[in-house]
Amino acid sequence: MARQRYHDGLALHQALPGRFLPFLVGAMTFLAALALAGGIAAHALSQRWTHGAGAVTTVQVPNPDDPAAANAGGASPAATRIHAVQDILATTPAITAAHRLTDAELRALLAPWIEQTGDGSLPLPAVIEVHIAPTRNPDNALLARLQASAPGTMVEHDSVWSDRLAALAGSLQACALLAVLIVMTVAVCVVMAATRAGLQTRRQAIALIHSLGATDGYISGRFSSRVGLLALGGGLCGGVLALPMLLAMSHLAAPFTATTDTLPTMGMEWRNPRMLLDLLPHALLWMLLALPPAAGLTGWITTQLTVRAWLRRLP
Repeated sequence: MARQRYHDGLALHQALPGRFLPFLVGAMTFLAALALAGGIAAHALSQRWTHGAGAVTTVQVPNPDDPAAANAGGASPAATRIHAVQDILATTPAITAAHRLTDAELRALLAPWIEQTGDGSLPLPAVIEVHIAPTRNPDNALLARLQASAPGTMVEHDSVWSDRLAALAGSLQACALLAVLIVMTVAVCVVMAATRAGLQTRRQAIALIHSLGATDGYISGRFSSRVGLLALGGGLCGGVLALPMLLAMSHLAAPFTATTDTLPTMGMEWRNPRMLLDLLPHALLWMLLALPPAAGLTGWITTQLTVRAWLRRLP
């Protein structure tokens, strides 16, 4: 015990026990990791929808094999409705790509509803996925031309839903940031309370060595070093405990963020730890690595300020 007190300088192992504070800091780090993961996931899904499905315009042509309207400009009398629509889309400058869904793709898309009705011979319209340049939008003139060639053609753009999803993602990110700020505030309050309790426990010894010439920097350095290490350990434990949950959440969200090239490898992540770690967004991985040092630095700064403020009130 004497050697321990001499090594610590102020017997801070008794004033600041290493059980209560790391547990609380670890819990705060765990909650902060989950909040950051929610905000990053909302942002990633919003970006994918805006630049993916939300950027696609759908053109539906009922009765695609019927002849096109006789008054359709530029359409031959023998042209079908779908061919007339495709010709118009191909000559529209704002359209960068147009893909007609095959019967197999269309029935796979409608499989849940077709299987419920039990009728696989329902007449289906032709569906064309149209990709439009980011800075240009289809105008009413295009719809008028399509209606003239194939009456009943419908054009649907998902910009409304993408805007709503972007607003929802922004609100979720704001909530995640607020949650992180609340967690940091609670962690600062916990560190301040623990430091004040330690100061009160060693009040007589601190007052004695302070009167003998010990500087504020020496005393605050002893306390902040102890608290900083405890907070760092707690933050490290909290980050490690949050990692399995984040990996599980990333695995569940992988089908929504996977690309065409990565779809064949879905389901193999649990057998390959390297692939499993690749599921985590890089931003989340870096933030997860930064949480323990941030917890330790927060504890060190808070303790420095708390101890120095307490020492100024000594007689």
